[in-house]
Order: sequence, then structure tokens, then C-alpha cells
Amino acid sequence: MARIGLVLVLGVVISIMAISMYMYTENKINIIEANSGDKVTVGPVEYTITFEGTHKGSKEVVPENTFVKIGIVAKNTSEEIILMSGDQFYILEDKIKQESVYGEFSSKDLLSEWLEPNKPVERTTQFDIPFDEEKQYKIIIIPQKEQSSVDRAVICVTNC
Repeated sequence: MARIGLVLVLGVVISIMAISMYMYTENKINIIEANSGDKVTVGPVEYTITFEGTHKGSKEVVPENTFVKIGIVAKNTSEEIILMSGDQFYILEDKIKQESVYGEFSSKDLLSEWLEPNKPVERTTQFDIPFDEEKQYKIIIIPQKEQSSVDRAVICVTNC
């Protein structure tokens, strides 16, 4: 009897370990590194991110520091319409993650955009940071929750 109990306990322990390992590998974040201008796929969307320069805003929206502007080309590679929004993009500034800023500076400024399958769109967004031309800046792309992806992209855009 004791052997049967021991076998059952070991079977349960091994099963729990196997399930835990499976859950860990399924939910582990996959970091994809790239440089400005490279195509990178995060979940069902292929992105090309470029550094577009800096600007001082507009009459309506003035930065606290300097606006760092990036160009975004996004192409939905799935068969369903997907939402892309500015809050998916962050900049790493001195190891601190900063959110993008929406300011309606041009018709390409990204707030939110529905991506049709296989139809690339071009947008821009900016970040209000104390920009230093000598520093390296990286953009982080985090997919929308609905995209069900564990992928994250880290794209070097300056001084790579």
C-alpha cells in the first residue's frame, strides 16, 4: 500500500512540475532586438521604426523637454483587423521607460489605428524627454492585449 501512495504522490509532483514548465515556456517574454530601419515582427504586426529627429512641438502642445520623433511603418500579417495605438510604444531614456505623446502635429501622428490585413500604414509618434545627441535611445514595442503575443521588440534608434 505504501508503494502505491508513494507512486501516486510522485506522479502528482511530476505532473505539477510538467504543467508548471509548460506554462512558463508558453508565457515567457520573447525579446526581439533590432536597429532603426530593420523590419521586426511583434505578434501579428511587422514594424519598421526609424528616428525622424526632434522638434519643439506646436502652439497647442509644447514639450517639457524635447520631442523625439519616430517613424512607424506597420503591416498586419494576420487575417483579422488589428488595433495599433500610441501606448504600445515606449522609449528607453537612462533605463527608464517613457510613454509616447500624442499631439496632432501632423496627419500621420498616431493615436490609434485599425490595421487591415497586409496593408502597411505609415505613422509617427514622439516622446517628451531631455534629448542628448550622444546617448543611445531604444524604442520598445509591446503588443496590444488582444494580439495575444509574448513578443516584445527593442529597437535601437540612435547611436547604435
